[in-house]
Amino acid sequence: MKHNKIKVISFSVFVLLFSLIMIFGPKSDISFGERRKLAVFPEISRKNITSGKFMSGFESYFLDHFPGRDKLRSIKSVSEFYLFSKNDYQKLYIENGYISKLEYPIREKSVEHASKKFNAVYNKYLSLGNFNVYFSIIPDKNYFLTPENNYPSIDYEKFIDIFKEKNSFMKYIDITDTLDISDYYRTDTHWKQENLIETANKLALGMNIELNEEYEKIKVNAPFYGVYHGQSALPLKPDEIYYLTNETIENCTVFNFEENKEMSVYDLSKSDSDDPYEIFLSGPLSLITIENKNAESDRELIIFRDSFGSSIAPLFIEAYSKITLVDIRYISSEVLDRFISFENQDILFLYSTLVLNNAETIK
Repeated sequence: MKHNKIKVISFSVFVLLFSLIMIFGPKSDISFGERRKLAVFPEISRKNITSGKFMSGFESYFLDHFPGRDKLRSIKSVSEFYLFSKNDYQKLYIENGYISKLEYPIREKSVEHASKKFNAVYNKYLSLGNFNVYFSIIPDKNYFLTPENNYPSIDYEKFIDIFKEKNSFMKYIDITDTLDISDYYRTDTHWKQENLIETANKLALGMNIELNEEYEKIKVNAPFYGVYHGQSALPLKPDEIYYLTNETIENCTVFNFEENKEMSVYDLSKSDSDDPYEIFLSGPLSLITIENKNAESDRELIIFRDSFGSSIAPLFIEAYSKITLVDIRYISSEVLDRFISFENQDILFLYSTLVLNNAETIK
């Protein structure tokens, strides 16, 4: 009887302490490892309680703010990958030292949505002008990892052909043959800028420009834990991040329209942030211009891009007097003429398969 009483008291104390930690313990609005917002405590109202919305929201809140959650996630991931030898866990998998996330199948509605937006941009701003319009698709890491390891994968050839057919007004430049898995970070989705000279030259050739291949390669003195590192919760070694520079890059002027201020091509303060890849043009900004006052011509380039474009765009600077980078995930394509004068520039649509196959955010 006494033994049972001790058990009940111990359990009650544990529940009380656990509840106090949940209520009064430190909380964060964001999971920096997973790079997402955490659930907030649901509103207590009669409507929410009777509809079941409160309990559903509380369950999400409880799971997101569970004490020691990150350590428990790590233990579970290590067990799934190394103890139980699962091929993938929550669509994440590891091959040849690279971690990636399965992207399958082709999402027809997403492809259709992206193509409609690109066509709308062309019809509204480009169809009546003398523009050179190009596009290129950046393969994600699965393009190189899944075929030889028998993971499900989208048919990349079909994927590219669909976009070529639906966007026939653009000249397609194939860059897949300039890349391999070593050109991507082990723990992140993105490609390495220091490995993109051949890719940039292939794009330049397709756009009838010439690029300088002389750059200084500089290492960022901070570890780079990519997005898949946080999502997997595995104890993976960080990547190293480098950037390329030369006199032209260092002397150009960059303007950030979101914050109405000048900035630099490489924002090294971001090296200590949750995503050091944002050193390239300060990350996901909707509208940026780069001006090269020492350019030999007045030729201009507009790049419609996702985050992959941040690291390759600096390699085009010497060939243009001005480069405008537009991310229509964060600015509506309907209002671009308020900020951009469309006057016979070169136009490059440069998007990764990851964005095109999940294109609902393109406006």
